[in-house]
Amino acid sequence: MTVNDHPDVRDLLGALPEVTEADLRALHDRLADSSDAQGALDVSYRTLDTPVGTLLLAATPQGLIRVAYGTEGHDQVLNTLAKRISPRILHAPRRLDAAARELEEYFAGRRRSFGLPLDLSLSTGFRRLVLAHLPDIAYGQTASYAAVAAGAGRPRAVRAVGTACATNPLPIVVPCHRVIRSDGSLGGYLGGPAAKQTLLDLEAAA
Repeated sequence: MTVNDHPDVRDLLGALPEVTEADLRALHDRLADSSDAQGALDVSYRTLDTPVGTLLLAATPQGLIRVAYGTEGHDQVLNTLAKRISPRILHAPRRLDAAARELEEYFAGRRRSFGLPLDLSLSTGFRRLVLAHLPDIAYGQTASYAAVAAGAGRPRAVRAVGTACATNPLPIVVPCHRVIRSDGSLGGYLGGPAAKQTLLDLEAAA
């Protein structure tokens, strides 16, 4: 006989209210609210299903800090955030409602630019300069790595632009998918060539 089979234990368990999935979600939301109110929540995250796969969205109080493709390994991304930003990370979807809504509008063809506050602390130096320049490439348009290097004030830094795009912590929102090779071929992309083509096709169809 196990402990749970003892008559007294069965009676006690039977008297307990059933805990539902909604109860657990409500408890989790209260935990997130409490952590936030106490200043104990540094990074919030959630996932979002999109035409280019499930994305991980993460934010700090300063703004959206990470958009990660499934190919990057979401657990690995969260581990990196814990090391580089803070170990105080919690799954808190409501804190990313605005980001999720704007991305959904983008994929539905109803949004051409994002109005989200961004936290660019994962990028420094020339890489951050490149990221700041990328939103200047208009929706539905593309620019070469060489053109981006020139626009960022370092025309010879073509390879460095490629590195900045490859390590962009905020793909889609900061549109590195609009940067292609001078010969018109796609070039690399963090989410893979199929995702890059999907984004370019989406914008071209608008």
